[in-house]
Amino acid sequence: MVSNGYGENINKAIEALQSGRMILLFDMEGREAETDFTIPAKAVTPSDVRWMRKDAGGLICVALDPHASEKLGLPFMADILREAGQSGNSLGNIVEKGGDLKYDSRSSFSIWVNHRDTRTGIPDNDRALTINKLGEIVDRALDGEIPDFGKEFRTPGHVATLRAARRLVHERMGQTELSIALARIAGITPAMVVCEMLDDNTGRALSKEDAIKYGKDKDLVFVEGEEVVKAYNTWLGSGPDHQKE
Repeated sequence: MVSNGYGENINKAIEALQSGRMILLFDMEGREAETDFTIPAKAVTPSDVRWMRKDAGGLICVALDPHASEKLGLPFMADILREAGQSGNSLGNIVEKGGDLKYDSRSSFSIWVNHRDTRTGIPDNDRALTINKLGEIVDRALDGEIPDFGKEFRTPGHVATLRAARRLVHERMGQTELSIALARIAGITPAMVVCEMLDDNTGRALSKEDAIKYGKDKDLVFVEGEEVVKAYNTWLGSGPDHQKE
């Protein structure tokens, strides 16, 4: 394996993601302390969607690069609701405020979408199509095109999009930012599917220990947020092309 300063485990994760395979991504103790199934959006198949909903059980979301999100005009959901609340209705009262979240200062949720070629949007094949197309439109946006997002997607929909913080892990340490940092290190499209692993017995997040065991049983790389941050900082320092976050 190439010696690049990332560490053997991160290199295994990079190799898996470059091959379009699933990995397990843990954020950190004291935050959500959750493990997410994580896979490149462009690689997702209907079988992957089924796998995530059955074995992970959390919300299937697509984390999007912050620069692509800006070019596509994707807002944060909280900002949409704040603006709607200015008209005098009650929506302004339900928007997250400082201290509302137990794990962070704000969420990364943007809008929920279906691709326009889907029917209802919720079956595994519909969600896989929407996810694939989100990966493709991120590619186009980062290649200099300014795609018409509304021409391809509609909302409300069944796939949650997450807008990564502009400075990624230097601003926020969610799976949204961690997965996009991994995508950048791996040199793949920075549109990543994340889905929390839940415990069928307790209904809570699956413990780190059980997630690690699941990964070993399924031959999935398990990577921790602290490893990703260290590798991302190494990547940023490896050349001038990486300086722009």
